[in-house]
Amino acid sequence: MGDTGLDVVTGAFGYTGRYITRRLLAAGRRVLTLTSRPLGDSPFGRQVDALPLDFDRPERLREHLRGASTLYNTYWVRFSYGPATFDAAVENTRTLLRAAREAGVERVVHVSITNPSEAPGLPYFHGKALLEAAVQDCGLSYAIVRPTVIFGPEDILINNIAWLLRRCPVFGVFGRGDYPVQPIFVEDFADLAVQAGRQRGNVVMDAAGPEVFSFAELVHLIRQAIGSRTRVVSVPPAVALLAARLIDGWVGDVVITRDEIRGLMAGLLVSNESPRGPTSLSDWLRRHADSVGVAYASELDRHYRSRRAQRSA
Repeated sequence: MGDTGLDVVTGAFGYTGRYITRRLLAAGRRVLTLTSRPLGDSPFGRQVDALPLDFDRPERLREHLRGASTLYNTYWVRFSYGPATFDAAVENTRTLLRAAREAGVERVVHVSITNPSEAPGLPYFHGKALLEAAVQDCGLSYAIVRPTVIFGPEDILINNIAWLLRRCPVFGVFGRGDYPVQPIFVEDFADLAVQAGRQRGNVVMDAAGPEVFSFAELVHLIRQAIGSRTRVVSVPPAVALLAARLIDGWVGDVVITRDEIRGLMAGLLVSNESPRGPTSLSDWLRRHADSVGVAYASELDRHYRSRRAQRSA
């Protein structure tokens, strides 16, 4: 079919999808988004056409994708909530990949995670591993991009650690806090994703930044940057999870899950490859110390409640 100049981004109104979309528009590409969020949420106005990401009607997905050169897929769920389960997300993504192939899309750029594992004990990583296999078997040219922890103005993890450090007298680190994390800046991640879309060979690559911290070091770095006096202590993971459930009720959200704690403590959010993102979290925090953590970032408001609102509209 050749390059049509049209790309499709799932979730262009969301976090990583928004940054990918900005780069595509700046490069002169036409962009269509398939989204589960209310269609009036667009930060791009009329620059980006928006259609529902309706997995129950694969024939509509196929028609929405027809004429696109590249599909940038950011769709996933952070945790199971109501009908939005990991198993459903895996099947939905397989449906999307089949529709893309049948529509004649030439390439897919799929957002995965570092160190995916098919071990069933960590369903987030297990689901990502299943989908990497599905992408590799879908019959399209592909790039699988594996980010670690993505930070930036709208991120949840770094921001909400800072939010808690601004308000709580004590912050609990799970266990000894010696497990590594290697954050990547969202702008750097988006650059890598768009560059991967321009290639034609199949590629699987990590997306990680230049700094590796233990989780405890990460918390202390954020604490120092924002001038917090919160006491940071080590606590058993079960105690930390209980405290998180209490905070859930305070903020009306799911702060962290048992599986996320296990994934962190397993050291899965670090890359064995050379870092591809040049921006350091340390420098970024110094520049944004006045804004990071000022407002709480709700996962439920951002992704789950907005979908309910769309279905009831």
